[in-house]
Amino acid sequence: MRKIMEKWKFVYAGDIQPGSPRSYRYHPALMENWQQAKKQILGIKPEFLLVGGDITRDGSIHDFEFEEMKKEFDSLPFPVHPVAGNMDTGNKHTKVQGRHRKSETQCDDIDLNVTSEQLSGFSKFFGPLWWSFVHRGIRFSGVTDMIINSGLPEEKKFWEWAGKLASLPVCSNHVWITHYPPFVESPDELNWDINDSENYTNWYFTIDNPGRKRLLDLFRDTGTTLVISGHVHCHKILNSEGIKFEIAPAVAFGQWEDRWPDGDSSVGFLLGEVEGGKVETKFVPIEHPCEIDPAAGYGPGGHPLPELRDYSKARKK
Repeated sequence: MRKIMEKWKFVYAGDIQPGSPRSYRYHPALMENWQQAKKQILGIKPEFLLVGGDITRDGSIHDFEFEEMKKEFDSLPFPVHPVAGNMDTGNKHTKVQGRHRKSETQCDDIDLNVTSEQLSGFSKFFGPLWWSFVHRGIRFSGVTDMIINSGLPEEKKFWEWAGKLASLPVCSNHVWITHYPPFVESPDELNWDINDSENYTNWYFTIDNPGRKRLLDLFRDTGTTLVISGHVHCHKILNSEGIKFEIAPAVAFGQWEDRWPDGDSSVGFLLGEVEGGKVETKFVPIEHPCEIDPAAGYGPGGHPLPELRDYSKARKK
């Protein structure tokens, strides 16, 4: 009992996206932000690190980006529990092409659907696509949520596992991590329209029904008190039915700062402090963050078609 009541700390970091000098798209500032975040995390001395996806810039294409970040995590003196992000394995599934595609050089939404092959590539380096463990009386769980609504074999296996998890005794606190936020306004919001230009980003950043409802039911059934997600690169807290839904800041760069009046797109990570069985989270900004200098890197943003990527600058590195 004494061990459970002691004050202790964990950290959540996500949307790291450092890329690699060997890749088509690389900006040194993104790796520098991760190195600064790592230095600060080491100073905190957490008992473990939760990683909420987008570990890489193009891990869905380049295994060497996984290799490089695996070495980064292995160098830490505490356990690391990651889930994948869409930059690691591909996006959530859609059967409809949205209207956001800006040019013929960019992948469309259907091209970006997550695949079993990409999921397997992530697991080869970082382990299971979903997991759960109890630490000091608190349960922590994570899922690579791009599989939800995908119809892939991995989704069926996840829901089978989830049913077993829901049958276990409920802990006083249960913290889940996902990459996509389940919602951006309320749990009962309708699916956003991928073909509505004003709401495409809302669609891109959320989990669709029916999978969202099923996931929210799982949260309730497993006594969830906190859900931390990423993907948005903007810190925002939402609450529903006694569950705190916290969209975490990104390590790499901020965006979507105009989505909510109280959203914060500053780069950083979350510090979890636990005392007396109570979990509190705190935004920790990255000290001296680096701004992206287009002249210092190479390759465009977005999702450029793999067959049109020019690796000449990367080869010179």
